[in-house]
Amino acid sequence: MTTSNTKVTKDSIIGDVIKENPEASKVIEKYFGNGCFTCPGIRVESISFGAMMHNLDPEKIVKELNELKS
Repeated sequence: MTTSNTKVTKDSIIGDVIKENPEASKVIEKYFGNGCFTCPGIRVESISFGAMMHNLDPEKIVKELNELKS
């Protein structure tokens, strides 16, 4: 399996982040819950949008996602 070196940003699309790194699903579930995986918005909504909808700091989520790639 090839690992991408693409850095996750607050503008990254949630579905793309999970597609690039399946381990990211654990972080997404931790902050956004299970419903994220069945929501069609996963393909168009950014980390920033999801964080806003859940009243969370997007930078904290981005930091944790990028730590997965280390």
